[in-house]
Amino acid sequence: MGRALASASPEAARVFEDADRALGFSISALCFEGPASELVLTKHTQPAIVTASIAVLAAIRAAHPNLPTPEFAAGHSLGEYSALVAAGSLSLEDAVRVVHLRGRAMQEAVPEGEGAMAAIMGGDRAAVEALCAEAAEGEVLSPANFNAPGQIVISGHKGAVNRAAELAGDKKLKAIPLKVSAPFHCALMAPAARAVETALAGMTLRTANFPVIANVSASPNQDGEEAKRLLVRQIDGPVLWEQTILRMAEAGVTHALEIGPGKVLAGLVKRIDKRISVLSVSDPESIARIPEFFG
Repeated sequence: MGRALASASPEAARVFEDADRALGFSISALCFEGPASELVLTKHTQPAIVTASIAVLAAIRAAHPNLPTPEFAAGHSLGEYSALVAAGSLSLEDAVRVVHLRGRAMQEAVPEGEGAMAAIMGGDRAAVEALCAEAAEGEVLSPANFNAPGQIVISGHKGAVNRAAELAGDKKLKAIPLKVSAPFHCALMAPAARAVETALAGMTLRTANFPVIANVSASPNQDGEEAKRLLVRQIDGPVLWEQTILRMAEAGVTHALEIGPGKVLAGLVKRIDKRISVLSVSDPESIARIPEFFG
């Protein structure tokens, strides 16, 4: 992950070097060489994705210095940290340090095997909230990610998620269990939220150069202290991704770059609002296509 980019772009390579120094271990070696068994541990995955994303951004800015300032930035869950770095609110060094801690705290918040997540396909917010209420039976269960129309992820105690999956068919919904290491974005993550709150308290988040739409509010924000509060609320609150994209579309956004590994968000945006075209950018070839994408 990111190796070809770091070879092609000195600016991207510098991001990996800066992240290695900030973390005190080589996240670049994990990204470039693995092993996958270490990279998939959330304490490593989180700083790896932020580093790789900001490396792509650095390469974009070096290759295309005359791109206009974005109207907004946004990121899905962990991606909110990359968005804040992109907007100049959070330093890369602080971002990788706090998400390394965030990953560890999220993993430790719930004993292994006690939590689960599932994607519920085919229902709206009201239907999924009703499903969670019926299946909870005194345990934690709630919507975690409002990803796109007809795709809402639920999170909570494993028994409650399993009951929801069994009930889904009767309600003309489809449940797809997700392979995750912990039940993210639900009340079980409260201990992780407190840990991140403590870490962020010692960091300075500056006024952002452009608004970042927060996961938990789907509202734009540029204030650094408010960004800290929103990052804490995000850990045990739902990701309002569908609402975030609609907010952008209603504000007149027509083109967006998905920066970093993967193309999942581009697919979600296509389902949410076709007024926004998305180019996924993760390597030298896709960086070269940016001017043509913006026309």
